[in-house]
Amino acid sequence: MYSIRKAEITDVKLLVDISIPSFLPAHGHAAPKEIIDSYITNNFNEENFLKELSNKDFQYYLIFYKDAIAGFSKVIFNQKNAHISEENITKLERIYLLKEFYNLGLGKKLMQFNIELCKKNNQAGIWLYVWEQNTRAIQFYNKMDFQKIADFNFPLSKTESRPNHVLYLNINQ
Repeated sequence: MYSIRKAEITDVKLLVDISIPSFLPAHGHAAPKEIIDSYITNNFNEENFLKELSNKDFQYYLIFYKDAIAGFSKVIFNQKNAHISEENITKLERIYLLKEFYNLGLGKKLMQFNIELCKKNNQAGIWLYVWEQNTRAIQFYNKMDFQKIADFNFPLSKTESRPNHVLYLNINQ
């Protein structure tokens, strides 16, 4: 019913196509439209995805439901965080689903996949930023046993930032 696979260079167009509609429901109202539009333009374009897919430290995974693309995740192994003392930790930089695939358990499947991936790569834990007003995501992360460990002002532009929580999941417990 669902499948997950690593994104390849040939998936750049697919990532561009799903990144914006999966990002906007959770973050589209986080800042004025021009700030959000600029963030999208700078982060969800073919050039940026090509650069990241060419970097072995960045790994994207695509989740499909009944052969339709449903969402994606992005992990960065061995990405330190000042608030975490453990070594070998992973940053979960993105985990997004298209809205029509909400409430099917796919987010949980993709998160479990990422946790197992991190274990296989000898990572001690996973950390992430989540906008403090993204209650849906915070509830999801809480169900997955992530713990709030700090606060962080996430930069959307040179002049705008939004308050985020830093969440951490120790996967060796």
